[in-house]
Amino acid sequence: MAVTVGASPLGLGSLRRLPASARPLVRPGTVSAGIVHLGLGAFHRAHQAVYTEEAVARAGGDWGIIGVAPRSTEVVARLVAQDCLFSVTTLSGAGSETQVVGGLAGVRHAASDPAAIVALLADPAIRVVTLTVTEKAYQLDPASGRLRPDAEVTADLTSDRDPRTVPGLLVRGLLARAVADAGPLALVSCDNLPSNGTRLHSLVGQALALLAESKGARNGADGARAERIADWLRANVTYPGTMVDRIVPASTPATLATAQAALGVTDLAAVAAEPYRQWVIEDDFPGGRPAWERAGAVLTGDAGPWERLKLRALNGVHSATAYLGALAGRETIADALAIPGLVEVLRRMIAQDVARSFSPPDGVSVVDYGDQVLERFGNPVIRHRTIQVAMDGSQKLPQRVLHTVVDLRAAGHRPRFATLVIAAWMRFVQGYADDGTALPLDDPLAERIRAALTGAKDTPTGVVDALFGLAEVFPAALAGDEVVRELVLEWLTALDRHGVEATLAGAT
Repeated sequence: MAVTVGASPLGLGSLRRLPASARPLVRPGTVSAGIVHLGLGAFHRAHQAVYTEEAVARAGGDWGIIGVAPRSTEVVARLVAQDCLFSVTTLSGAGSETQVVGGLAGVRHAASDPAAIVALLADPAIRVVTLTVTEKAYQLDPASGRLRPDAEVTADLTSDRDPRTVPGLLVRGLLARAVADAGPLALVSCDNLPSNGTRLHSLVGQALALLAESKGARNGADGARAERIADWLRANVTYPGTMVDRIVPASTPATLATAQAALGVTDLAAVAAEPYRQWVIEDDFPGGRPAWERAGAVLTGDAGPWERLKLRALNGVHSATAYLGALAGRETIADALAIPGLVEVLRRMIAQDVARSFSPPDGVSVVDYGDQVLERFGNPVIRHRTIQVAMDGSQKLPQRVLHTVVDLRAAGHRPRFATLVIAAWMRFVQGYADDGTALPLDDPLAERIRAALTGAKDTPTGVVDALFGLAEVFPAALAGDEVVRELVLEWLTALDRHGVEATLAGAT
């Protein structure tokens, strides 16, 4: 669907022309910035930005957000042209509702001016930094959580060049903040990582150590200065864990057209999302925070049970649906759920594998939560593409599925349906669907995966052996577990010989 870009773009000048119900709760320019957000994608705009604007509107505070795009200039240009305004359209089978959001106090492009981002992170007015940069930007080994820097991150941490990566920006900003004694700060990961706060803390600590070692700050005056900075950071910086949840598909021309029809003006930064949203936050903010609980967030002392619930019963099920759906030629997650037998298999996976793998938050039924998840995934107007959900599988699979398998095996259980997801991923990365259609491999380990498959025997056994050899994805104990290997091989053999639909029919 084409979008007509007329002479009335969304911006401050168009606010009075908007329907009253769609006007922002906070007018840009009226609230000073207190938050920097790294990762100016659709999810942040439909999630943390919405919560924060509502919190400020209801409880006040200088909590405007400066949104930083690490690489994309397009979203920055569009938001600048619209005075940092954008809309979120909530989509359901009952209809849609579009709301303009005014929580952004400014936007920046990190790659164009990294020094300005470092200065922002050291600004005393900024007391919270949030991140939605996806799993791969953290450069952490999925199994160990250890920093695994690529050449760019290493250069950021061992040279004096301007930082180009998220770890580089964070570390340089923290160093500048410590030197200036610029006040306490909370670094808040909002990405789908297990123990995301702990992992972010570990990333920063390991990156600082690498930087200090490269500068020779291990003795003498340099060593004393490094220790003072480390002491300041320990005393002033916290890393609250979070769990975030809202399905936000990539924006399309149809997204922009829907917003234009609702608003009467053109919004080139429009996003769409499902009605459901959740944000669980560990309440550890030494410099203060917005009253997010006034917008419906859950403030807690431990986000871990909530995080495991979401990673395993939602994200793991999402990945399962994406791989099997893509193999069966289904374009969207909702389309995939119409494959005969898939919903039944996913329900059995939730009840027999996921629910037995961990202890959920008090008062929460994993099975009931899973039923709600499947209902959400079936929303016909949320066109979340299976290929989009399936990307970066080597980074997602450990967090979403492998931890379930490991915990089940430790308890002596056979993870029958969780191993189907592993087999579906192994079948997906071979690059073709059941009907022979080519499937893209968009993954940080794409070359390693292709190399492993090239050297594999052209049999399910050869593929399982080759891919289990990817230590970056599969811990040695898991790869060497004969029960897991047997189950994965059984599923992969069925998928290879019979395809998704026949395999699911045989599973139920």
